[in-house]
Parts: sequence; structure tokens; C-alpha cells
Amino acid sequence: MSMTTPPLELAVDVAHRAGALLVRYAAELRDGVDLGVSTKSSASDPVSEADRAAERLIAGGLLDARPDDGLLGEEGQASRPGTSGYRWVVDPLDGTVNFLYGRPTWCVSIACEDADGTVVGVVHAPQLGETWTATRGGGARRHETGHVLAVSEVTELGECLVATGFSYDPLVRADQGRAVADLVPRARDVRRDGSAALDLAWVAAGRADGYVEAGLNPWDWAAGRLLVTEAGGRVSTASWTLGGRSRAAVVAGGAAAHDHLLAWLEERP
Repeated sequence: MSMTTPPLELAVDVAHRAGALLVRYAAELRDGVDLGVSTKSSASDPVSEADRAAERLIAGGLLDARPDDGLLGEEGQASRPGTSGYRWVVDPLDGTVNFLYGRPTWCVSIACEDADGTVVGVVHAPQLGETWTATRGGGARRHETGHVLAVSEVTELGECLVATGFSYDPLVRADQGRAVADLVPRARDVRRDGSAALDLAWVAAGRADGYVEAGLNPWDWAAGRLLVTEAGGRVSTASWTLGGRSRAAVVAGGAAAHDHLLAWLEERP
């Protein structure tokens, strides 16, 4: 790849290479290989050599092609400022718990930002065989087929399949559990699949109607946010009191689903 490589083409190429690396690590894991798993913020927040190796591959691929760009990565190994006005925001393995348990619902998330927001977003789920892409002003698509993504058009909260996720903080998780108990009888159902980036890609693809989660980091939703908005949806942030203090929450979905979830969130004590 060269400096003239379009950002979307570069992001897809690097995401696929990282995905192939992670699939090899997944096979080693099944064979009993020790991936050096440790924890970060809590026992429910693991990291492994697979996460770190994927981030090194992604950072190398992006910066070899575009050495003047900045980079922000979840594992922090290659995070750096840039001089070009562009910054890559990378989650090398979103859904690490799923990965470590042999579940296929994990992904690589790569976004490119400039001063006006996200330019390109790619979410690649190698064990599902799917990649979702978006460019600012250019729409969102499933990469393998070129199919244009569109959010669902449900109009009532009772029709909404809602995706969500839980914090790594036990006190926050307890409050989120109580909130979900309140949401379940109001919505069609609630899903907790363990990957924010994948949840947002599925909202963009109409596989969930809405999404709400607190405590996300930039790499969790940089790519997914663009997928949803380019698929015709809305994404916003709101305050949610959890674990004794106010936290930023992300709300996404089609217009009606987004508004219903935002109103529900604003009703929370």
C-alpha cells in the first residue's frame, strides 16, 4: 500500500490481514496453546497475545502506508500523534471474551478520522465471514456483496430488538442489569452479544433495531458510528447514572428506535 491508497481500501486490507492472524490464534487456542491471557481493569476485562499481535499488525500496516497519520489503539502499543490531519482509531479484537471462549462473535474495528469526524469505518468479523464498510457521505455496505446497508424502520419501542453491553466495573454492571430488567418488558427483546463494534454493524445492517451502552471508549464505536449514520440511522450520546456517577452512554438506531431508547434512558433515575 502507498500514500495514494484510498483509506477505505487500506482499512479493509489491514482488517482482513489482522482477521486472518486472529483466526490462526483462535485455532491455537482450541489446540490448548497458552495465549498469555491477563486482565486489565477487572477479571471480566481480559487481554491476550492475540489482541496485542493484531494491534501490532494493524499499526504496522497503516503507518507503513501512511506514516504521517496519527493512531489510537486499544492496547496502546503504537498510539501516536500525527501531522497529516488524519488519525486511525483501532480496536484490534473487539469481543475478546467471546474470542477466548471460542465464540465467533468478535471483530476487528478500524476507523479513520479527520477534523470533521469519521471518514472511513470498517468492522470485520472473520469467523462470520462478513465485513461492513462505510465512507462519510458514501453510504454503508457489506463488503463481500456490495449490498447497501439500511437501518430498520420500526416505529414503536415494543417492536425493537435492542442490543446492549455491560461495563467491566461490578457496581456499574449491577445497575445495568437492573436497567435491562426494566427495558425487557418494554422492548421486543434485548441482546447482549459482547462486541460494541459488531452490535453497531448489526444495527446498520438491520439485524438489531437499536443499541444503548454506557462507558464505551473511542475505539469501541468509531467505526460502528459511521456505519449506522451512513445506513440512515442516528447516533447520539447521553448521560446515564451508573455505579454512583454519571457516565456517557451511546444510543443508536433508526430514527424512531433511537428516539425511543433515548427517551427511555432519560427516564432513568
